[in-house]
Order: sequence, then structure tokens, then C-alpha cells
Amino acid sequence: MDHTTLIIAITFGIYLCIVLGMGYFASRQTLNLSDFILGGRNLPGPIVALGAGASDMSSWLLMALPGAVFLHGINYIWLPIGLIIGAYLNWTFVAARLRVYTEVAKNALTLPAYFGGRFPEHNKSLRASTALVVLVFFTFYTSAGFVAGAYLAQLLFHVNYTTGLLMSAGIIIAYTTIGGFFAISWLDFFQGSLMFISLLIVPTVAFHHLGTWTVALPPLAQQFTGYFNLFQAFSWISVISLLAWGLGYFGQPHILVRFMAARSHREMPVARFICMFWMSIALFAAVATGIAGRAYFTGNSLANPEEAFIRLAYLLFNPWLAGILISAVLCAIMNTSSAQLLSSASALIEDFYHPFFNKKASTKQLMWGARSAVLIVAIVAVALAANPNGSILQLVSYAWAGLGASFGPVVLISLYWRNMQGNSAIIGMLGGAATVIVWEILGHHFGGIFKLYSIIPGFLVNTLLLIIFSKIKKVKANSVEQFEEVRKIIQG
Repeated sequence: MDHTTLIIAITFGIYLCIVLGMGYFASRQTLNLSDFILGGRNLPGPIVALGAGASDMSSWLLMALPGAVFLHGINYIWLPIGLIIGAYLNWTFVAARLRVYTEVAKNALTLPAYFGGRFPEHNKSLRASTALVVLVFFTFYTSAGFVAGAYLAQLLFHVNYTTGLLMSAGIIIAYTTIGGFFAISWLDFFQGSLMFISLLIVPTVAFHHLGTWTVALPPLAQQFTGYFNLFQAFSWISVISLLAWGLGYFGQPHILVRFMAARSHREMPVARFICMFWMSIALFAAVATGIAGRAYFTGNSLANPEEAFIRLAYLLFNPWLAGILISAVLCAIMNTSSAQLLSSASALIEDFYHPFFNKKASTKQLMWGARSAVLIVAIVAVALAANPNGSILQLVSYAWAGLGASFGPVVLISLYWRNMQGNSAIIGMLGGAATVIVWEILGHHFGGIFKLYSIIPGFLVNTLLLIIFSKIKKVKANSVEQFEEVRKIIQG
């Protein structure tokens, strides 16, 4: 191990000690399943804001997005634009109402439990269906984080892919099982701040090294024709597909659960402002990182474009500072993977084990069950990540579409339409999930219109099924009363 690598390893070690120490401290505050899953519903707005942003902006923010811009050009800016619009709408129309509804609907701790409380006549079938979809797509999503962690370990410590995979998975599993949601939320605030600062520093220093934007960009535009063309090599299908990523926000359980954990729905306006500011700057800084990487490595080889941020930090900074900056990648991986593991574990325990197999389970049994579930889901995700040729963006894209198309319409319509039926939620959810899976297969084999991002047809099919099947019979009186109670709280 050379001197630089040793210093970066020491920095990583210090960082991990801080993270695990915070996880242990949080474990002392975690007394029951509500604390483990939702932090006792007592998180202040700024913590909710950066928690939602950091758990959303996974390793793809520092690796996959800069890599896509590095490889394809500025045309990928449509993706951040779509995400910013979708996130703003999610904060505006979902956050406060979901926070209130999940408390009114039998104090639901998870998204499946909310659906069950919203439509009590279909409680068990809804919770089981939702938990199944969560487990399928979140396992793919978590595996994307493990792939990124393996790449990071390979690059910095020169270990093989399998060793790197096991190292990153082990770290994430450890601090998720120790502290639960409370640890994750406070760590997301700390790690989200580090990610934000790192994304500002790396491209700024890179362009300064190249002689500012005005010096670096003209040669890049000459060498790569169309690199700064927003529509370069893009059809209308490509642009719409990238913008459509914004639809996914309405159905991401690991983001929605942050709204549910806020201490009050009145925290949401401030939290929205903080999150949108953080997110907008971070996304465009990631785009700038991709451009800076392409300009810096024009005459050099960069085998994997997704390593642009890490390579720039490694080459341009003092090893101690490089270690801190590269820790931001580990932050991004840990933020999202831990949130996804916890959501999957919550679905297994709170929505499968507890209601179906052990209704009288003690708090201690549920706590240990949740921690065991984290390990089970992680093992499956590690197995999926075992292929070293997997693309982080492809894995994230598939999982994002599956979750968004399955849950997005159900969440939106259930919050705003009093006459929605529980059976339509099940049919719409499964229809949306199936559409994404089939559409992805058709796109792989046939192309054409099937290259349209699968979240769009999945979202539309789900919405149509919800509307059609909700018209079949009259809504239950208790559902109407619950809906009106939520409306009065929001307006009051």
C-alpha cells in the first residue's frame, strides 16, 4: 500500500469510527419498533429535509450521474431537471398530508401499514402486496449501492471486486442494524452536508486546475462534437424518459418514510426549502463534475466514467483532504442503502411477520426480527451485486421505475380522492409493477417505443386501474370519515 493510499485508508477509518459511534449512540435512544422504524416520529424539519435528500441522492449522484455526463454530454441534464420538478411536487402535495394520514390511519409506521390503515377492509392483502413489491425492487436498489461500494474499495485499496463488495456491505449492515432509523436520520444530516460540500469543491478545483471554464470548455466542445448540445443523439423518447424520473418520487418508500417521521406536518415548508436548495445545487454540481472529468481526462484513459469524481479527488487534492472528499461517496452509498435496507426490513417484520405469523410478538422480538431482516435482505442484495459488470445507473433506473410506478399513483390518489377503493389499490399496484417488468423486457428485445422509460406506462396503467376499479362499488363510511379528519387537520 503506497503512502497516499495509506493516508486515505486512515481517513476512511476515522470516518467509519465516527459513523459507527453515532450508530451506537442512536441505539441507546432506540427503545421500541417505532423508534427503530420511524425515530419515534419526532424529527425536526432540517433533519427530515437532508434525510430525504441524502437517502434519495445515492451513489449515483457522485458516480453514475457524473459518469453519464462524462460519457454522453450535457444532454443528461434533463435527468436533474426532471428530478427537481418531481421532488418539489412531492414535497408540496404529499409530504404534509402523508404525515397526518399515517398517524390518523392507525399510527402506520410503514407505507404498507398506511395503505392497510387507509383501506382497513383490505388491510392484510394490501400490506402483503405492498411489502412484496418493496422487497423485490428495493433488493435491486440496495444492490446498486453495494456495486458502488465495491468499485470504491477496488479503486482505493486495490482489492478484488468480491472483497470490496463484502467490505462495503458489511459496513452498511453494521450501522443499520445497530441504530435503526434514528441513527440513519442524524447520520444523513451529517453525511448529506459532506456530500454537498464535496460536490462543490471537486469540480471547482478541477476547473481551476484546467484554467477556469473559459479555458477548459472550448477545446472540449471542439474535440467532442455536440457535447454541449441538449438534444445531441437524443430523440423525444430520450428527453421524456429522463424528465419522467421525477414521477418516481411519489412512490419511493425510503423517501416517503422521512415525511412520516417528522414531528409535525407544519415542519414541511421549511424542510422543503432546505431539501430543494440542497438537491438543486448538488445535482448541477454533479453535472459539472462530469464535464470537469471529461475535460481533465481528455488525454488520459478513464476506463470507468463512473469513477470521475473519485479520480479527480484522488489526483487533485492532498491525500488527507482527498480521503475526506472521497468519504462523500461512501456517505452517498450508506445513506441510500441503509434507508432501503431498513424499509425492506420494516416490510418483512411489520407487514409480514407481525400481522400474519406472530400478532402477540413482544417489542424485543420485533426489534431482533427487524435486525435479522436487514441481514436477510442484504445477503440477497449482495448476491445480485456479485456481477462486477453491473451498471449503477441501470440498477437504480429499474428499481426507481418499479417503485414509482407501483406506489406513486396509489399514494397520490389515496391522499386526495375520498372515494378510492382498497381493491383498486392492490390491482393498480400490482398492475404498475408488472407493466414495468414487462416493458423493460420488451425494451431490451425490441427497442422503439419500448425504449420509453418504463415508469411512464407503469404509472399510467396503475392510474387507470385505480380509477376503473374504484368506480365499481361504494366507498366505506369509515374511510370517508378518516379522509375528512385528515383534511380538517391540514386546513387547520
